[in-house]
Amino acid sequence: MRTLTDFVLRHKLVVCLSWLLVAVAGVLVTPGLSKALTADFSQPGQPGYEANQRIVDRYGSGGAVTPQVVVVRLPPGSTADDPALGRAFAAAADAVRGRAVSYADTRDPALLADSGRVTYGLVWASDRRAVPVGVVRAALPAGSSVQVTGLAQLTDSGGGRQGLSILTEVLIGAVGALVVLAFVFGSSLAALPVLLAGIAILGSFLLLRGLAELTEVNTVVQFVVALIGLGVSIDYALLIVTRWREERASTDNVGAVRRAMLTAGRSVLVSGVSVAIGLVAMVLVPVPVLRSIGLGGILIPLVSVLLVLTLLPVLLATAGPRLDWPHRPVGRNADRRWSGWARLVLRHRWAAAAAGLVVLLALAGAASGLRLGDPGTESSTATGPAAAGLQALRTAGVPTGVLAPIEVLAGDSAADALREIPGVVAVVTSEPGLLEVLPADEPSTDAGAETLRRVRDAVPESAQVGGPAAQSKDAISAIYDVFPLMLGLIALVTFAVLTRAFGSVVLAVKAVLLNLLSLAASLGALVLIWQYGYGSQLLGGLPALGSITEFIPAIVFAFLYGLSMDYEIFLLARIREEYDRTGSTPEAVVGGLGSTGRLVTSAALILALAFASLAAAPATELKVFASALAIGILLDATVVRALLVPALIGVLGSATWWSPQGLRATTTNSL
Repeated sequence: MRTLTDFVLRHKLVVCLSWLLVAVAGVLVTPGLSKALTADFSQPGQPGYEANQRIVDRYGSGGAVTPQVVVVRLPPGSTADDPALGRAFAAAADAVRGRAVSYADTRDPALLADSGRVTYGLVWASDRRAVPVGVVRAALPAGSSVQVTGLAQLTDSGGGRQGLSILTEVLIGAVGALVVLAFVFGSSLAALPVLLAGIAILGSFLLLRGLAELTEVNTVVQFVVALIGLGVSIDYALLIVTRWREERASTDNVGAVRRAMLTAGRSVLVSGVSVAIGLVAMVLVPVPVLRSIGLGGILIPLVSVLLVLTLLPVLLATAGPRLDWPHRPVGRNADRRWSGWARLVLRHRWAAAAAGLVVLLALAGAASGLRLGDPGTESSTATGPAAAGLQALRTAGVPTGVLAPIEVLAGDSAADALREIPGVVAVVTSEPGLLEVLPADEPSTDAGAETLRRVRDAVPESAQVGGPAAQSKDAISAIYDVFPLMLGLIALVTFAVLTRAFGSVVLAVKAVLLNLLSLAASLGALVLIWQYGYGSQLLGGLPALGSITEFIPAIVFAFLYGLSMDYEIFLLARIREEYDRTGSTPEAVVGGLGSTGRLVTSAALILALAFASLAAAPATELKVFASALAIGILLDATVVRALLVPALIGVLGSATWWSPQGLRATTTNSL
C-alpha cells in the first residue's frame, strides 16, 4: 500500500486525468447502455426451459408465459353447446394471434361450472396483446357476460405504475448520503465521497458496456451497479477520509494521507476482496441471468477500490484541507458514547451475547419457512377487470390452479394417465401433440409443486413437460443444488483472507460464522416481511407474496455476504490496532468500537438509503431485493457489530488472538 500511495502522489496529474477520461467515457456510453443489455431470463439446458422453447417454436405461444383465462357466463336459455361459444374463442385467438382451448373444442365438462351456466377457456397470445372483451362478447348470445383474468394480468393491473429512472434513484440515494456525510464531517468535505461515487458509477457503467460486448448482461444489472456502487464507494471513501482527519491532528497533511492509506486503505482493499468473494457464487451458478449479475456486481468493488486507493489520496493531498471547511478538530479520541456502550456490553458480555444470538437465531429460524417460486393470486393487489375475472372464476367454483397450466409435449395417449393424477382438474388437447394439464392448486403452493412432480413422473420418457411452474422448478434446482458446496468454498476462502489479514484464526472463524448467521437472519426477515406480509404493505404497498421469486435469495446472499463483511473488517481492524498498541483485549474493544461505531453506523445508513431508493423501482422483485439488502445491512451494523462482536470478544478474552505459530497479521494498524 505504501508503494501505491507513493506512486499516485508522485503522479497526481496523470491520476486525475485518467479518472477524468474514465468519467467522460462513462457519460458518453451511459445513454445507450440499456440498449446493449438484455431482458432475457433464459435457462439453456434445463428441461422446463427447453420444453417451453420447443412449445413456442412449434405453436407460437405459451411455454413460460401463462395464458389469459376468459370466463363466460351465459344468459338463461343458452348452453355451452351453442356454436357461438366456439366462434367467440376463435375470435379471441385471432385477435391476439395465438391459440385457444375451450369447452367448444374439447367437450370436457371440467371446463364448465355453476351447472353449465359458466364456462372458461384459455387463450395464449403470441405477444403481449390482451384479449379484447368486446370482440368475444359480440360473438356470444345476447346477455352473456365476459371477463378476462390471468396471472400476468393480475400482476399488471396493480396500476401500471412507472418506476423511477436509474438517474433519479441515484440522485435520491446521493442526496440522502450527502445529508449523512454533512452530519459526520460538518464541512464541505461531505461532497467528496459523493463525487467519487459518481465517478465510480460511471466507470462501472463503462466496464459494463464492454462486458455486454463479450456476453449477455441482464438489464437489472444496471440498477444493481448504480445503487450498490453508490453505497460502496461512499463507504470506502468515508473510511479513508475519516482516518485522514484523525491523522491530521498529529502530522502534516501529506503525512496524514500516507498514514490513512497505510491503515484504512488496507482495510478497503480487504473489504473489496470480501465483496468480490461473495459475488463469485453468482458467477458459478449455471443460470445466465445470475451469472451476468455476478459479473456486473464484481465491477463494483473493482472500480470503487481502485478509485479510492488512487484518486482519493491525490485529492486529499492537494485540496483536502481546503475542503475540510469549516474545520473541526477531530484527533484520535474515541467517541465517548460508543466507548461507554462498549464498556456496558463488556460488563454484561454474557447477557449481551445471548440477547444478540436470540435475535439472530429467531430470524434465522423464520428463514426455514422460505418458499421459492412466483407469487400467486393471493398476493395480487389488482382492482380492475382482471381481479373481477378472478372473482368470477372463484365464485363459479373453479380452482385458481387453472391459471397456470402445465404444458406437456406428448400425444393424446398420455392424457388418460395424467387425468388420474391427484390434483389434476382436467387434461385437454390444445394443439396436436400438446396437452394442457390444468392443476387444482397454484404452482406457488406445496400442493401445486407436488402436482407438477407427479405429472413429470407420469409422462412417457419421450415427452417434455413445460409451463411456468416447470421452468421455475428447474431454476430452483439449478441455483440451489450446488449452493451448499459454493457456500463452503466461499466461507473457506474468506476465512483464509481474514486469517491472513488479522493474524488470528479465532477472529476469522468468528467473523465468518457471524456473517453467515447474519445472512440467515436477513433471509428470515425477508420471509417474514414479504412472504408472510408482516410489513410488506408499509415497505412496498403489497400484500403477502406467499412465496419469493427463486433467484432473489441467491442474489441477496451474494451481495450481502461481502457488504456486511465490510463492517466486520472496519471494526476488527481497529480493534486489532488497539490491541497491538495496548496489549489489553477490553481496552482494544472499547477503543475499537469507540473509534468506528459512528463510522459504521453512518456507512450502514448510507448503504440503506441507496437500497431504499432502489426499492422505488417498478418491479416487485427489485423491491424485495433492495429491502432485503437494506434490512440486512442495518441488522448487521446494529445487532452484530455493535452488540455481538464486542460481547463475543469479551467472552473469548485473550483467546481471541490465538493463531498458529509464525502467523502474523499483515494489516496491523489497518484502520
